[in-house]
Amino acid sequence: MMIRRLPSLPALCLALLALPGCSLFGGNWDGKQSSLDRDQISRTSNTVDRSPEGLYAAGIEALQAKRYQAAVDLFDQVERDHPFSAWATNAKIMSAFGEYQRNRYTEAVGALDRFIQLHPAHRDIAYAYYLRALCYYEQIAEADRDQRTTEQAMAALQDVVNRFPDSAYARDARLKLDLGRDHLAGKEMNIGRFYQRQKLYGAAIGRFKRVVEDYQTTNHVPEALHRLTEIYLTLGLVDEAKKTAAVLGHNFPGSPWYQDSYALLVDGAPRAEGDRPGFARRAWNWIF
Repeated sequence: MMIRRLPSLPALCLALLALPGCSLFGGNWDGKQSSLDRDQISRTSNTVDRSPEGLYAAGIEALQAKRYQAAVDLFDQVERDHPFSAWATNAKIMSAFGEYQRNRYTEAVGALDRFIQLHPAHRDIAYAYYLRALCYYEQIAEADRDQRTTEQAMAALQDVVNRFPDSAYARDARLKLDLGRDHLAGKEMNIGRFYQRQKLYGAAIGRFKRVVEDYQTTNHVPEALHRLTEIYLTLGLVDEAKKTAAVLGHNFPGSPWYQDSYALLVDGAPRAEGDRPGFARRAWNWIF
């Protein structure tokens, strides 16, 4: 199960909370109250400083109070009422952050795409790319489901790494790329197992080989090598089975999948008529 780690807000945005006279709701909020509906927001916003900085700071305060609908509406209001101010530019990315917090990923990605297109040199452009990648990343499905979102997430995360390689965002993106590869490898394994159960061995071999060749850093490789060993033995391709098991034993000597492959070759490998007992075991020992 994936644990969501929330991205931190750009420091410039949080610093605005120190501005005087920018309290939106007043009082102490524990973050557990439900979001205001639009009518309530409209009534409450009448008490807010209507300047761009006032609206913006009120939106930041709403975010911290986890009143995400209110925050999005306030940031959007900055853009509507003060479209040519510097605050309107920052409000675009903060509105996207509010949508992200509400799990409205499509809306967040749309807003971030517009921000990236319109403000490619903005001081928080790296954050915009990173937040966009997170919108895809947190939609990654379980490995037995369609993985198009995983592929989108990996492309967006790789974009962060390529564009901002020395940033903290890139370091986190690299970790998340590993998870994405693991999910894609898991998808290949699920399909490969299905083909193997259906005795569609050629198709299964293709899937397991892809895991071994394209997802070498994932934890699915030992099982993929073992499944290939199983299939080769089933097809009577003993030499191929031994070579594959040798790769498994060399790279993952302590893996239970290696032990299973060993047992298959020692006890389950087909023997030619007239072979003496123990021939398979001696052949195994000679190879390894």
